[in-house]
Amino acid sequence: MKLKAIIFDMDGTLADTEELHRQAFNDAFTAFNIPCHWSPAEYKQLLSISGGKERIRDYLVHHNLVSLPPRDITKLAKTIHEKKSEIYRGKLVNDHIQFRSGVQRLINEARQRGVRLGIATSSSGKNVETLLQNAMGKDALTFFDAIVTCDIVEDKKPSPAVYQFALAELGLNPENCVAIEDTHNGNLAALNAGITTIIATHAFTLDDDFAGAALVVDQLGEPDLPFNVLAGTSNSRSYVDIDLLEHLLNVTTDQSWPTKRVACAE
Repeated sequence: MKLKAIIFDMDGTLADTEELHRQAFNDAFTAFNIPCHWSPAEYKQLLSISGGKERIRDYLVHHNLVSLPPRDITKLAKTIHEKKSEIYRGKLVNDHIQFRSGVQRLINEARQRGVRLGIATSSSGKNVETLLQNAMGKDALTFFDAIVTCDIVEDKKPSPAVYQFALAELGLNPENCVAIEDTHNGNLAALNAGITTIIATHAFTLDDDFAGAALVVDQLGEPDLPFNVLAGTSNSRSYVDIDLLEHLLNVTTDQSWPTKRVACAE
């Protein structure tokens, strides 16, 4: 099977941004005098809820933090999230956030070898634009043939809708694509769209269930910075490249996330 496109998730996958998101949520709560501060451990649990507005609304309701009708709570959650997104984008720029290990190399290789690129994210178009231009320059958006965000598809992961839309934009069948993700919900979304998945974990998702993923690693890796394989097989490679992705497309995998996660060299 020929690899024709790589579809990336954004937050946590392209860049290690989840801690910035956590800080931005807390800053927004402070701005609106909401008595809430999400710790890293609490935020890790909240990531099971896809979408920032949804995460805020669920938390406000569950913890009885405001006395408002449901419709007004939804409006408040949206307003808080708009402030949070503004704060987050400022942090992206001010902290000079760059891509995770191996991402830029893989993007460059894909472009050189004629493999198309897409993004399928529950984040906003503005967030995507800020990250890409901050990490790759003003022309970064032109490198991707499909950028599908929550501004386009409202259904959040694990719904496959965002990946189905990306496939339609690319004009490709799922069996010719690989999705690179970092969360349980993202993995399910891509798998439910029929796409082979590669997972690059981080501190907030290391304990997620990644059953069905073709490969689970701690990073995409570089020639001088090999990844650790957490599940699946790397075909004796030490970093993710186009050849490895094409190999994984042609391997039938039903690899469950191991009960005890142990890094292994292959």
